[in-house]
Amino acid sequence: MADPPKMAVADLDAWYGARQVLYEVSLAIPDRAVGAIIGPSGCGKSTFLRCLNRLHEEQPGARATGAITLDGEDLQSKDLVTVRTRVGMVFQKASPFPNLSIYENVAAGLRLLGVRRRDELDEGVVEALQQAGLWAEVEADVDAPGTSLSGGQQQRLCIARALALQPEVLLMDEPCSALDPISTNKVEALITQLGRSYAVVVVTHNLAQAHRIAGYTAFFYLGKLVEVGPTATLFDHPREKLTENYITGRFG
Repeated sequence: MADPPKMAVADLDAWYGARQVLYEVSLAIPDRAVGAIIGPSGCGKSTFLRCLNRLHEEQPGARATGAITLDGEDLQSKDLVTVRTRVGMVFQKASPFPNLSIYENVAAGLRLLGVRRRDELDEGVVEALQQAGLWAEVEADVDAPGTSLSGGQQQRLCIARALALQPEVLLMDEPCSALDPISTNKVEALITQLGRSYAVVVVTHNLAQAHRIAGYTAFFYLGKLVEVGPTATLFDHPREKLTENYITGRFG
């Protein structure tokens, strides 16, 4: 019998005001795997991701209906701090907290959760930076501003900041789109590694990247989930003609 999904989305509809942007999306998100969400601009990829940790509802006039569960528990019944702790988010543009050091960027979430002892903070910060593959690069200068790092390092710092809260799911919205090829390679390697421990969902416009990092891929078009399956199968033998047309570059 297959393992139950880490997250399950059922009949998700989403709106911005009167404009509907997602239509009856249902998707099972497995644990310890990387999933890619692909599709042309405006197809609802990022909105879907933001619904998973309830960021969507914070936009003026935005709303969503349907069910989203984490380990079988309805996320709508949880307070937002709990949701954001269990379901971490990394955005397209690296955004270290301004005026905070590398150390304090990672420690900030731990402090919000009530961690006060310096040894516990140190342990959490080091572990998160190690998980993000950044510790060896910043160990000697953790008191430097987070904004002093390169773009790729800043993105890995933001990943470390999310990991410090020990989430169960990690969402990433175009995490490499602003990075150079070398930094992209490092972040992609990190995503692959994190997929061994977390449920990771990555929105990407880069089809080659989806092929490299994802165990399964979901194709969205005009707010609907058209097809989902193992990445190699979806790319090599798509079931839907629309999927084939997109991945072969006939539109997008």
